[in-house]
Amino acid sequence: MRFPILALAVVLATACAPAKPGRKIPAAVAPVTHSPSSPTAPVAKATEAASAPVVLPPVENTSPANGPRVTSRDISGITFEGVAFDSRTHRLRVVDQAGSPGSRFTDSASAGRSVGGIAAVNAGFFTPEGAPLGLLVSSGKVSGSWNGSSLGSGVWYENTSGGAGISRREKLGRSGAAAMRESLQAGPMLVENGRAVGGLDRAKASVRMMILWDGGSRWWIGRGSTSTLAELSTALSSGGPAGWPVRHALNLDGGRSSDLWISEAVSGGPMVRRAPWNRPVRNFLVLVGK
Repeated sequence: MRFPILALAVVLATACAPAKPGRKIPAAVAPVTHSPSSPTAPVAKATEAASAPVVLPPVENTSPANGPRVTSRDISGITFEGVAFDSRTHRLRVVDQAGSPGSRFTDSASAGRSVGGIAAVNAGFFTPEGAPLGLLVSSGKVSGSWNGSSLGSGVWYENTSGGAGISRREKLGRSGAAAMRESLQAGPMLVENGRAVGGLDRAKASVRMMILWDGGSRWWIGRGSTSTLAELSTALSSGGPAGWPVRHALNLDGGRSSDLWISEAVSGGPMVRRAPWNRPVRNFLVLVGK
C-alpha cells in the first residue's frame, strides 16, 4: 500500500501548489458596442447598457458667440464640409414635407429659403412610402413613430425654452422627444461624451451627413466624404471639423440623400454639395437666426 499512499500525496501537493508565474487569465470586459439592426428591430437592452459611457459635465462657452461660418477640413482621410454656428445667436428648424419627399422642396436650398434660412441639410431617414422613419417634431407638430432600430438611436432636439441638445434615445424617451418644439430621431450615434461609439459598420462606405455638438452652444451641420460609419466615428472623436472637440455626433440620412446648402449670407459661403443623381428627401434641418 506504500505506492498508492505516495501517489495520493503527490496529487494533493500538486493541487495545492500556486499557479506558475506568467499565466494570466484575462478578465472578461464588455466592449462599448453598437449593434446595427433593421429599421423595425428593437435594440437589445444589454447592448444599450454596454453603450452608455460616463456622462461628462455640461460645457459653458463664456466667450462671445461667433457668427456662422463655412468650414472645410480633412480628418483621417475624410473631408468634412459644413457650417459652424453658435446656438446663442442661431437655431435649427425642422422643415418637413407632409405630402411626400419632393412634394414641396426639390432640394435643401429651396427648403432653406422657404423659411428664411441661411443654410440647410437633408435630415432624417424615411420609409419607401415616404413617411418619417422615426419620430419627428416640426414647430410642435408631431409625425412619424418611435424608431427602435440603430437608425433611431439618437435624437436632436430643441425644447420650448430654446435649449438644444443631442440625446441617446433611451435617455430622452418618446414622450420627452414628442414634447419638444423641434426634434429629429436619427442614427446611429457616432460620438457620445467625446468617445467614438464602438460596433459601427466597417464595410459599407458612403457619403455621410451629420450634426455635431460640443456639449455647450457650438454646433456644426454638414457632410463627410465617402467613409464607413466606423471610420467616421473614429475621425470625429479625434478632432472636430470646426476646431472644437466634438462631444456628441449624430448620423443623418446620407448616400443619395446627401444635400448641403450654405448661402452667401454665411461667412465663406456660398457652398452647395448635392450630386445630380440625388433622390428627393422627406425633411431638412434649416439654420435660421434667433
